Amino acid sequence: MFESLGHVIARHKKFVLSIFILSTILAGAIGSQVFNRFDSGGYSDPGSDSVKVWEYLEDTFKVKDPAVVLVIDAKDKSVDDPSVVAKAQEIENEVRGEAGVESVLSYWSSGGAPSLKSKDGTAGFLFVYLDSTDFTEIDKAGGYYQDKYDGARGDLEIYASGGAVFANAINGRIQDDLKISEAISIPLTFLLLILVFGAMAASAMPLVVGVTAILGTFFALYLMTFVTDISIFALNLTTGLGLGLGIDYALLIVNRFREELHKGLSNEDAVVNTLRTAGKTVFYSGLTVVLTLVSLTFFPQNFLKSMGYSGAVVVALAVVGALIPLPAILAIIGPKVDKGVVRKSGIKPKDDGRWAQLARFVMKRPITVVTGSTLLLAILIAPIANVKFSQVDSRVLPKDDRAYIASDFIAKEFPGQESNPIEIIFPNGANQTAEISTYSAALAQVPGIVRVGIPQTTGESVRLVAIHSMPPRTPEAEDLIHKVRDLAAPEGTLVGGVAADYADTQGAISSTMPKVAGWIIFTVLLLLFFFTGSILLPLKAIILNFASLAATMGVLTWIFIDGKLTFLVGDFINTGTLDTSTMVLVAVVAFGLSMDYEVFLLSRIKEEHDAGKSNVESVAYGLQKSARIITAAAFILAVVFGTFVISGVTSIKMMGFGVAFAILLDATLIRAFLVPALMRLFGEWNWWAPKSLKRFQINH
Repeated sequence: MFESLGHVIARHKKFVLSIFILSTILAGAIGSQVFNRFDSGGYSDPGSDSVKVWEYLEDTFKVKDPAVVLVIDAKDKSVDDPSVVAKAQEIENEVRGEAGVESVLSYWSSGGAPSLKSKDGTAGFLFVYLDSTDFTEIDKAGGYYQDKYDGARGDLEIYASGGAVFANAINGRIQDDLKISEAISIPLTFLLLILVFGAMAASAMPLVVGVTAILGTFFALYLMTFVTDISIFALNLTTGLGLGLGIDYALLIVNRFREELHKGLSNEDAVVNTLRTAGKTVFYSGLTVVLTLVSLTFFPQNFLKSMGYSGAVVVALAVVGALIPLPAILAIIGPKVDKGVVRKSGIKPKDDGRWAQLARFVMKRPITVVTGSTLLLAILIAPIANVKFSQVDSRVLPKDDRAYIASDFIAKEFPGQESNPIEIIFPNGANQTAEISTYSAALAQVPGIVRVGIPQTTGESVRLVAIHSMPPRTPEAEDLIHKVRDLAAPEGTLVGGVAADYADTQGAISSTMPKVAGWIIFTVLLLLFFFTGSILLPLKAIILNFASLAATMGVLTWIFIDGKLTFLVGDFINTGTLDTSTMVLVAVVAFGLSMDYEVFLLSRIKEEHDAGKSNVESVAYGLQKSARIITAAAFILAVVFGTFVISGVTSIKMMGFGVAFAILLDATLIRAFLVPALMRLFGEWNWWAPKSLKRFQINH
């Protein structure tokens, strides 16, 4: 198949390249519209009790969350001071007159409700409800209200918060940070590619594949936004994987093409041989990564689904770019791929050099290397004992961000989470009056509950509101929800609200993880067996990858929870937790990329072994011919993801640093030391499989 593809591309190279260029331009033009269609939410489990409560509130009680929460702070005056009342009413009337406002509720218009007043009585809430449910409009409204109302207003200070303001702050920072990240990573990547390839022409090829994969994914995501919500965080993953894997695959293809040319082959024959060998490796490597990333779509949360969609698409397009337009370009330019020599040693790598020497050094003392490497991994894993998980809230923003400042002010000055209550629905509550009364009394005694409201009845349904003291998206709030749900309650009771949504989301991730892990292990074992014909090598790869992931989680815990080596990632608000969804993302992406490098390495080792070399020599020569590419690709990919640490959003810092660290750990300790050491210990058992299964092996 790959050989035939090579012939077709080489013979119709100009046509193939023309179609590719036109498709890329079209995809970029249309896909650029996706930036205004992203969602900053998507963390909820659509099938949870908390989501059912939101539906009850909206459909039955005609209640919805305020999109914007304004706090009017009178500083040293009481909110009941006549001058403050007059100014607050003036602000409220101004807000009520804004376009798109459905209703407004404040301390002053509610008749002085105590729950809408700060602890010291100098600040009051003003809730703004919008008539639109469109995310794009709500996002824009958040920015509008923050720009217009947040800040000093005469003697008063106004703080703008709420879902719309938070969404706008997050989206704005991610888009701005992404521009800075790309402005750093793309030029730096090009410089690194020049050093790796040693020639200007060759170093431009990987960027072509990477950039076009990104543009193609933007187009695909734009189409997806018409049928589902796509998370704004998918932007970072798309650019990171698109640029990184585009470079990885292009490195492999271009390097092999140059090898074939240096053997004296024609352009067409070099392209055919390249696709027959490196092309096959790229295809199966990409398939492994795609199937790994697809596991993210198993989660009910749209945030993780979005990552699965975008990740699978961008990797698939990187593979397509490396297998179709890139060979067409190589077929056109031929030996000119070496034009613009910068480093002669990069033009024609040695068949037996430093990497082969390192492999032989390791294989002479495999037990010592395995023992030392295992000890180092254990040290890196150790901090994971302190790990705690939570979810994204305003604390992912920098301390100087106005949205965080407003949220922090509310948390400190108001007695409970008034804008984030626990919402309890009794669907048949009209017939459960006595039971609800007993339940309310028990609920009020639960530690962490500030107050319980008066039941409200609409038709057959009853609504009960409880205010709690802790931030809603924290382990403490999750424990509180479990205690509330453990209370004896009337039949059919549903517990919702932001804290319940957080608890349901954590529960959904925990319950889905075994399915995800099972899918990844099964598909990776199957693909690696088909690729290598070995029973042992796929098992080794799985075990080493999980050890590498555990080490990465340990280091993330050490930095983002224990507060060590924070200079590596810059300033952030330490919540004492890691974001659950981000950690799932880091684990799946890092696992997929590790498999990518595993396929790269095993492909060359097996090629040498099939050519008749001994186990030791096939490992040495395989490492020599692939390690330079793997190390270069890993370092460049780490740079691409590493630039995400400049982000002002903590979860993006976590993702960037986590993936970058996992990649570097895998390309150095795992691939350069543990893999050759273990393959030396296993000897010819590396390639064993029952004869009945050998027929399923892919011929290399």
